[in-house]
Amino acid sequence: MTFADAPPRLTRLTFHGPLSEARAARMVARVAGALRAAERPTVLDLGCGWGELTLRLLAAVPTATAVGVDLNEEDLERGRALARARGLADRVEFASESATDTARGPADVVLCLSSGHALCPADAAPPYTAGALRALRRLVRPGGRVVLGEGFWQRTPTAAELAAMWPDARTDEHLYLGDLTDAAVAAGFRPEWVETASDEEWEEFEAAYLADVEVWLAANPSHPRAARARERADRHRAIWLRGYRRVLGTAYLTLVPVD
Repeated sequence: MTFADAPPRLTRLTFHGPLSEARAARMVARVAGALRAAERPTVLDLGCGWGELTLRLLAAVPTATAVGVDLNEEDLERGRALARARGLADRVEFASESATDTARGPADVVLCLSSGHALCPADAAPPYTAGALRALRRLVRPGGRVVLGEGFWQRTPTAAELAAMWPDARTDEHLYLGDLTDAAVAAGFRPEWVETASDEEWEEFEAAYLADVEVWLAANPSHPRAARARERADRHRAIWLRGYRRVLGTAYLTLVPVD
């Protein structure tokens, strides 16, 4: 497929979320100790996408192995290609399967980055945080770590902001940061580290999310696929800029299971 045949997908993104290189490096350094302390260290990445953070953990801890699960085959194949390119293919499995009620694990490090909803049944009502945290507690070994990336309200959205967000957006869809951390404690964790994505990380992510398709649309305005791509890009940009920008945050919690 040539560049003009269809919009390229997410090639500007390193991580599928508002996560900087500097923050990712600190996360890897923080949780790598739990892997090094394990006899046969394992990583489980739920809703892994292409598993960039998992691959960096494997590079940092050469004795570790990993499994990433996701339902997006395109992202999984990207992860497999990255693993081959970095000489990690024999240490990681990218599995096309649901994270809900997964039989994978327990693992020494469990990653769930903006995928907590994937741990809950399809008919579960938001917020999904409590159910996701209970599942994560079951999937991590004693002495291990969970890294949870989860949305939270930075402030209560106005009616106009809610109306500009995704369909059926609700004020009870997310927790506030303090309540999110309390939910982790109630699920059987202690929070080793609580941090939140910065405005710069969010803007880098949102710009990179749309950049490929915007450049493609400028070069291919009359392409048969352009109308749909343009509508989706314009809708996503409006949802961000008029809806959740500086309203929805992303928290990264590094959690230690209580014995």
